[in-house]
Amino acid sequence: GNYFMKVNCVWEHNGDDTILYSSNFVGAFTRGKSRSEAIQKMPSEIMSYLKWKGDLISDILESEIIQEKASELTISDADSDVLFDEEKKPLRLAEYEALKALAMKSANDFLTLYRAIPNKDKSVLPVRTTFYGEIPRTAREMYEHTKNVNAYYFREIGVQADNNGTIEECRNHGFELLEQKQNFLENKVYLGSYDEEWSLRKVLRRFIWHDRIHAKAMWKMMKKTFPEVQFDDVFCLVRKLHYAKKRSLYITLT
Repeated sequence: GNYFMKVNCVWEHNGDDTILYSSNFVGAFTRGKSRSEAIQKMPSEIMSYLKWKGDLISDILESEIIQEKASELTISDADSDVLFDEEKKPLRLAEYEALKALAMKSANDFLTLYRAIPNKDKSVLPVRTTFYGEIPRTAREMYEHTKNVNAYYFREIGVQADNNGTIEECRNHGFELLEQKQNFLENKVYLGSYDEEWSLRKVLRRFIWHDRIHAKAMWKMMKKTFPEVQFDDVFCLVRKLHYAKKRSLYITLT
């Protein structure tokens, strides 16, 4: 029997330029020059994500767009400010613990990936500039960039975190500070910098999502820069093509 899964998608776009997030597989996302391109990538992204989480992998994945946000931002450079409707709901403790564990696993895996790289300052990638300056090219630049959103994300929901220590240490410390706040599970919506709305659910998703973006970039860079090294695929990014072809895909557009 087929194991069926629905992927609820939030579509953020600037014109056709698209980021598609899954709201029920927190942190999973695809990008594309159009909505249809991003939708086509979703099944393999969800399979990679479930494999990374250690979950059962679905036979049939149906993607449905449940929310849309037109944006002025440079979506192709992964600039984003959407708050999902789902991210306004209060959290149960068990749900928070599960999402926090996933955000911590993600930090731990990112650190593992980074530590596996023989030379943190070597990269064959060309220099490329975006809205926030030069794109990180080396392992060290990618790691520092990914780690250093910690204080920013937590402060958007009123937690005075910092970026000290490893990506794992500073994130864990941020959660400890958060948990000292009495009503943190209420998941209050804050108006943060640049008039962007934030909530604890959004912070949890942004950590996992942001790690995934840069883990994918780091993995590509590692394979190109150190072709002779056999790296451990901690984020399960290598697509088994024959495996994906067997799977059917239904797409529902709302």
